[in-house]
Amino acid sequence: MAHINAHQPLLLRICRMYCPDADDRQDLYQEMVLQLWRAYPRYEARASFSTWLYRIALNIAISDLRQRTRQPTSQRLGSMLPEVAAPPDLGPDADDLGLLHRAIARLSDVEKAFVLLYLEERTYEEMADILGITQNNVRVKMHRIQEKLRHLLTQLA
Repeated sequence: MAHINAHQPLLLRICRMYCPDADDRQDLYQEMVLQLWRAYPRYEARASFSTWLYRIALNIAISDLRQRTRQPTSQRLGSMLPEVAAPPDLGPDADDLGLLHRAIARLSDVEKAFVLLYLEERTYEEMADILGITQNNVRVKMHRIQEKLRHLLTQLA
């Protein structure tokens, strides 16, 4: 379990990407740790530990997001309202960063996974391993996501 503790910042970033609400983020984090703890005895080291952890954590986050979006409208109103905001201490770049966060919030759950991996500076090879697709497919999807983000940024500006 020390491996999981060492990757806590990564898990928290995934939670932040998929949950705008702090309580939901905490619940998601706890669910990730629980599922990783349960899956750890089956870890076979065919992939690096961080790749294995990333894959499980992203699947849990996406499943959790889908489950939350299936709740009746009255139960999800709170999760629909907030947008990702830039931290207050970013200085002159705060507006641009806030705009980027709002654009990312409008991506699909799978597109967010690509962006998160990109922002974590994962190679296309690592991304392909984590997502279970080819490197060429990663390149194509990243190009499309970048174009979508450019379009969203011009809309939001």
